[in-house]
Amino acid sequence: MTFAVHGLAVARGIAIGRAVLAASSRIDVAHYFVDAGRVLSEIARVRSARDAVIEEIQRLQQTVALMSAKEAPQELSAILDVHLMLLQDKELEEGVKHWITDRLYNAEWALTTQLEVISRQFDEMEDPYLRERKADLEQVVERILRYMKGVASPVAPPPVRPAPRQQDLQLGDTEDVPLVLVAHDLSPADMLQFKQSVFAGFVTDVGGKTSHTAIVARSMDIPAVVGARSASQLVRQDDWVIIDGDAGVVIVDPSAIILAEYGFKQRRGDLERERLARLRHTPAITLDGERVELLANIEMPEDAEAAVKAGAAGVGLFRSEFLFMGRQGHLPDEEEQYQAYRKAVEGMQGLPVTIRTVDIGADKPLDDTRRDASHLNPALGLRAIRWSLADPAMFRTQLRAILRASVHGPVHMMIPMLAHGSEIRHTLALIDHARAELDNTGIAYGNPQIGAMIEIPAAALTLPLFLRYFDFLSIGTNDLIQYTLAIDRADESVAHLYDPLHPAVLRLVADTITECRRRGKGVSICGEMAGDISMTRLLLGLGLRSFSMHPAQILAVKQEVLRSDTGRLAPWAQRVVQAEDPAAAMAG
Repeated sequence: MTFAVHGLAVARGIAIGRAVLAASSRIDVAHYFVDAGRVLSEIARVRSARDAVIEEIQRLQQTVALMSAKEAPQELSAILDVHLMLLQDKELEEGVKHWITDRLYNAEWALTTQLEVISRQFDEMEDPYLRERKADLEQVVERILRYMKGVASPVAPPPVRPAPRQQDLQLGDTEDVPLVLVAHDLSPADMLQFKQSVFAGFVTDVGGKTSHTAIVARSMDIPAVVGARSASQLVRQDDWVIIDGDAGVVIVDPSAIILAEYGFKQRRGDLERERLARLRHTPAITLDGERVELLANIEMPEDAEAAVKAGAAGVGLFRSEFLFMGRQGHLPDEEEQYQAYRKAVEGMQGLPVTIRTVDIGADKPLDDTRRDASHLNPALGLRAIRWSLADPAMFRTQLRAILRASVHGPVHMMIPMLAHGSEIRHTLALIDHARAELDNTGIAYGNPQIGAMIEIPAAALTLPLFLRYFDFLSIGTNDLIQYTLAIDRADESVAHLYDPLHPAVLRLVADTITECRRRGKGVSICGEMAGDISMTRLLLGLGLRSFSMHPAQILAVKQEVLRSDTGRLAPWAQRVVQAEDPAAAMAG
């Protein structure tokens, strides 16, 4: 009987094939106390298993290094780095030793207990990308447990077979049928194994839009649905499965009519992708001749390569906080930061790079040693520029590194979460101070443009103040929506109220774009709205000419740009912004 399972659409396209069920990723853990005399041997058991997993990850890294970019995308290598970092995390190691030594827990129990402790810290993070790193931690702990139990990987890669045309499949086909993977969750190491097989798509019970499965699936351009909750329990081995990565739907045991319908959609999608690929070198110019800048959001210097390949006109958001996290309080020094920023700048081959100063704080702690339990509502507390201004020496170190990197190519410096005039003046004074420090030491530096993010209603409502001091503005829609609607993005109970089309949000966005254009200042959007093609025409109609998004979304947005006439869109966009129900106005 045909039925559908709904999840999150994270990687576009349609995959059709028979299901391969990955065994449950959960391992039963025994709970018991040990004698004091066994404490050292229990600690040694955990350490030995952890070291074995580290060696396994390092072998995988070596394998990835030998692969081409198409065979092993940059994102996969980066996630393996994250897993290695988590395995070597001191908080994990010291926590396990504590539970064994002080509570006399057996090794497995101590490991899972410490996992719960650290997981709670991830749950409290406001940033969805960072929050989902909990899944990475769970996976490395699971691999340690598996070694301790002597259990092999939950799934083994099937034999490599030639991939037939999925759109021509019939329900009676039994040979050369593509396979789709259905799992509770997938680790990057598992995905690397699957990559060399014939898996046409992925479905997982857990995960969000920024989970590693989603990231890798997007980078590999493989249809995927995550967060499908009980899919791995509802789907049976060898069931026919259709993954609709555009709609976030998994159709199980389809009828012949449904199979044929999705075969047709797949052919249409394949043609669409081929058309999009041809747009890579096409300038993003609207029908009425307006040039539009399509930029990339990146997290690490190595991401610059993917941005260039996607045809990005530059980097609109380099999230520098990823250089600072998980280091147990040992922040990157000026030289390390300078080398990282320089690598990103040189990687963009002359295209501009916008480096956001560290956006970290109570909601996104560097690590447990810097967590301050006194912050009851971290999203409203000491974070982003507030955190930087509270530690001027740390902030000046970053500023000097960015200034130095700007010698190697066009760099823009962007400041997050400003709201007050005093914060603006304090920030600019510290930038001047950093320049003076470099002058005193004779170190060369460039002259980057200085910009600010508009992500608090207070900032959007005091634009003249910001435009007086800054060269450009960038609208961070994720936080602007959160703060405008008083919706904690981390709270699932109010997630349904998170609405980019709320009239208040649209008016703040529209006013910011209008005022920047009127004053001749650059303005872009770097939040999720920028990469959402359902919003592209509205933003173009409001006057936006610079979008920054995940590299994988650039070509689809470019297509929307090429089909748009901003002269015609402008009056329509104003009607949408003024409407009581903007969503209905857009559809009408």
